[in-house]
Parts: sequence; structure tokens; C-alpha cells
Amino acid sequence: MWLVFTILSTLLWGFADLFYKKGARGGAEKYSHLLTGITVGLVMGAQAVFTLIFGHIGYNPINILIYLPVSLFYIISMVVGYLGLKYLELSINSPIENSSGAVVCILCLIFLGESLDLLSAGAVIIITLGIVLLGWLERTRAEDIPPEDRKYSHSVFALIFPLLYCVLDALGTFFDAYYLDDISATPLVDVTEETFENVANVSYELTFLIAAVVMLIYILVIKKEKIDVPKQGDKLWAAIFETAGQYFYVFAMSGNAVIAAPTISAYCVVSAALAAIFLKEKLRPMQYAAIGAVIAGIIMLGIAEGLAEA
Repeated sequence: MWLVFTILSTLLWGFADLFYKKGARGGAEKYSHLLTGITVGLVMGAQAVFTLIFGHIGYNPINILIYLPVSLFYIISMVVGYLGLKYLELSINSPIENSSGAVVCILCLIFLGESLDLLSAGAVIIITLGIVLLGWLERTRAEDIPPEDRKYSHSVFALIFPLLYCVLDALGTFFDAYYLDDISATPLVDVTEETFENVANVSYELTFLIAAVVMLIYILVIKKEKIDVPKQGDKLWAAIFETAGQYFYVFAMSGNAVIAAPTISAYCVVSAALAAIFLKEKLRPMQYAAIGAVIAGIIMLGIAEGLAEA
């Protein structure tokens, strides 16, 4: 079944990206990135409650505070990513965001003194060159961006948001290792070998739920903006696909990480294909070449990770 879970996770996250982009289109919605964050937080919160009721993981609420640093890195990176989708094509945005594994490798090299294997080192170099090339090539303008935001839709400015997402997500992953690599050293409390990953995930999802409530208060009370609920369908579908993909990811990785890791890490290929089919995104040949290099590097990193966990 692990192969089925791998395929499902890859497809679900690809479709999540598609609906994230659809939800970010149309510059009239000033706080579309926060509305997406609210929707994702509510759906993840529902998933967390379901796990608490039926998962029998013996959850101690103090873990929300213990896991808070990691949760915040992930949540902030995702909201930044939603903002970036207003200014950049999904075909470019998704591969850059998925390059966070290269940043994790660099962090481990600098702060943990770890050495990179040849495959990982080559992947980091290829990803870096691909992103630099994309920055040089990016000259596109999104027609649905308000005039005051168009300064971000040119050259390197358009890449700020996915790059920031990449770094923040990598920091979350880097510090996540402190919590999840060794149960004997994890600061999480009241956990077992079977439950501590679920406990971390529930802590993250509950934190996202709290963040969603804060963002909702900010929009409705502080900014006094109205939310057109019927128009949030794309954001809801994105949240559902995101949460479902995360659910199957755990089972896929526990089944056969050697194959699952590189396959799932390349879900941006699905995102790019869906963007071309449903969003009619068209890039120049050199942009596709640069994206291909980044995706190849991501797959290489996934293979290296899978081999390390085998």
C-alpha cells in the first residue's frame, strides 16, 4: 500500500498547489494570502481534533508550546508562500519552494558539521544554479495584480516570496530534527515510539488553528474587512488537498522511503503540469530548462534522503 500512498500524496499536493494559485488569482482580494491561511488552519484543526478523538495518542496540550518554534516556521513560511502566488506563476513558484531541502543540507553543513554525500552536493549545486537562472530570466507580469503590487512581478523581486518560503520551511525542517530524530532526546512529553510523530503533527495543526483564529480576528475586527465566503471555494479545496496529502505522506514514508521520498519531493512536476493544463501558464524554453534543473536537483535530494533512511 505504500506505493498507493506515495502516488496519492504526490497528486494531492500537486492539486493543492493548483488551488492555492487559483485562490490567489484576482488582485481584488487584498488579504487572499491570509484567507488561505485561515482556511488551511481550520481544515488542519479539524484533522487534529479527529486525531485526538480517534487516534488514541495520549496527547498532552503542553506539547503545543514545546513544538511552537517549529510550528511557527512552517506556518509563516506557508502564508508567505500564499502571498508569493499573487505575483509569480505556479510553474516557477512551486519548484523554488520545494528546494528547501537544499537549504537544509547547507544548514547541516554549517551548524552541525555534517558532510554532504556526492549526490546531495550535486543536487544543491544544480538547484542553486537553476534558481539563479530563473531569477535572471523572470520578467513576467501577472495581469491580475493591482498596480501598487506590480513592482514585485518583475525580475528578482518576484522570487523574494518563494525564496523566503524556502528558507523558513528549511529552518522548520532543520529544527524539526531536534524533536523527531530520537525519541530518547525529544523534548515532547508523554510520547511513545508509536505516537511522537503524531503528537508533533497534532501540535502543528492545533497551532495553525490558533493562527487561523488570530488572522480571522485581524481581518474582521482590526481591518474591518468583509469576507465573501462563497468565493473561498478554491482555498477550501487547497486546504483539503494539503491536509489529505500530509496524512498519506506519513504512511508512504514509513513504507518505503527510498522510493517514496524522491517521488513525493517531485510533486512540483504535477503542479507545473496542472498549471499548464488548467491555468494556461506558458513559459519560455529557457525557463522550462531552469525549472527542469531545479526539479532534477529536488529528485536527487529525495533519492539521497531515501538512501540515508534505508
